[in-house]
Amino acid sequence: MNRRYTGKTFTFEIIGIIIGIIFLIPFYFVAVNSVKSFAEILLDAAAWPKDILFSNYVKVWEIINFPRAFWNSLIITVASNAGLVVISSMAAWKMVRTPGKLSKFLFVLFVSAMVIPFQTVMIPLMKLGGTLGIVNSIPGLIIMYFGFGVPLSLFLYHGFVKTVPVEIEESARVDGCSQFGVFWRIVFPLLKPITVTVVILNTLWIWNDFLLPMLVLQDAELRTIPLATSSFFAQYTKQWDMGLAALVLGITPVIIFFLFLQKHIIKGIAAGSIK
Repeated sequence: MNRRYTGKTFTFEIIGIIIGIIFLIPFYFVAVNSVKSFAEILLDAAAWPKDILFSNYVKVWEIINFPRAFWNSLIITVASNAGLVVISSMAAWKMVRTPGKLSKFLFVLFVSAMVIPFQTVMIPLMKLGGTLGIVNSIPGLIIMYFGFGVPLSLFLYHGFVKTVPVEIEESARVDGCSQFGVFWRIVFPLLKPITVTVVILNTLWIWNDFLLPMLVLQDAELRTIPLATSSFFAQYTKQWDMGLAALVLGITPVIIFFLFLQKHIIKGIAAGSIK
């Protein structure tokens, strides 16, 4: 049935466009000022650049060794996501399929961890990391991301696993499939919508995280993109032209990733109710 285009619809569209423009304003300032000279930024940050200086990006690429920082961020993000997907999906499936007081207690315990501020545990975390010898290493940082990322990931998987019919798993077991095979061959493929959601949310968090890598990674060769970008903003000197160019280089990959998979976020979260 065709719906009439009313004045109310037009009003909502105008409001949506205005809100979209407001949200895009920060991106405008970052992109425009990344190709200006430092003096021009101080003169008028909102104006269109008189001379577009792509040399800012060339300088940033060399100064912060961007390929190395990008590789570090990529390794940390991919490895952390892989571990979080495996650990959280298997744990959530086991908790849902073995109902009982222990499963409920563990689920509540994991979910409760989401409300604990990171600042309250970072000092004990660093002491424990130093004792275990995992500070100043990328594998150590990845292990820490496992601990901080599991609660939310498990929570999302837990709700989605409930929508998977038990009869499918029982049929697989009757056909001789092992418990390990039931999960990886039958259950896990059905978790694709929520898996994509978990990967997107964790990628946005891990890729842009600054505080935990700053505490854990001390060598310059181990710096992630946010750490490398922060070198342009010292206590007394702020190189806005270089810093904004580095910021554009850093956020471009994750923006492309998000735009490519954004439709799966709502689909994954709402899939449980749809089923």
